Order: sequence, then C-alpha cells, then structure tokens
Amino acid sequence: MHLVDKLQKMMKKILIVLVLTFVKISSINAQDVSIDGRLQPLLNEFFTVCKKYDITYYDKLFKLKTIDIVNTLTVSEEGSTLGMLKRNEEGQVISIDINWVAQLDKEILKVVAFHEFAHYFLEYSTHVCDDCGHIMSVVNSDYFSIANDWDVKLKQLFEESPAYVKKQTVAYVEHEKE
Repeated sequence: MHLVDKLQKMMKKILIVLVLTFVKISSINAQDVSIDGRLQPLLNEFFTVCKKYDITYYDKLFKLKTIDIVNTLTVSEEGSTLGMLKRNEEGQVISIDINWVAQLDKEILKVVAFHEFAHYFLEYSTHVCDDCGHIMSVVNSDYFSIANDWDVKLKQLFEESPAYVKKQTVAYVEHEKE
C-alpha cells in the first residue's frame, strides 16, 4: 500500500502541474480587447440586435485588439474618414477605429459605429451605395434622416447583411433537405 500511496501522490502532483500549465497556456492565448468606454454602450446595443437576429459575435470580438476612438484618421475639407477597420499583415481585422470627429454629435457617432461594427460582425465587405441613406453607404450626407428612421434602417442593416443572408440560406437549404 505504501507504493500505491506514493503513486497516488505523484499522480496528483502531475495532474496539478498539467492543469496549471493548461490554465497558463489558455490565458496566454486569450486576447483582451481594449474597448473605448465611449463606444461600449453602442457595442452593447449592437450585440443585443445581433442576438435578436441570431448573429454570432463572441469569437470575432476576441480576435480584435481594440475598438477605439482615435485621432489618426483623415480629417479634411475634401472629406474625412469617420471609421475604419485596421488589418494586420495577414489581412485579418485587428481593430475598429472611429474618428474623434464623429463624437461631435451622438447620432453621427451611433451611425458611424454601427457602420463599422457591421463591416466586421455582419460581414459587409463592401458598401451598398455611395450616398443613399443606408447605414452601409460610403457617405451619409444626412445622418439625421437615418437617426430619425433608426428602427427601419437598423432592420435593413441586419436583414440585408451578408452574415444574416448566409444564415437564412443555410437554414433554407437545411430545411429543404428534411
């Protein structure tokens, strides 16, 4: 029995070392996302709508390094970049940047933030038009008309999104197979 007790103690030590090693490796692989507090309520609102449309976002969120309001995007009389997805050398999105200028009005900030969130989380790789009053247009010369019709524009944003359309197509194909 003495040998069995020693083996059990040794197995417990090995198990503890393995568990601690696994926890350490997991924490190294887990990435913290730095989210600007001014954008957090908008991101929470966006995720609430994602849940309504059954759009997954959790894994994508933790592939990012930052969601931030920045002063590095172009601001000029000829045109400004109000938001942008930043990519690494491999082309993977690593951050969502919103120009500080968008903060001048809470409605503009909301439209710009949802536009950039939609590029990433809803898989809009392109814009839907140049200036048509859609959240995903290249330019929105009238942010306030979007804000005044927010529920309709938000529904349009999600229901026309590549992520949602793909989900509906997969569900339709699966239903047809049954």
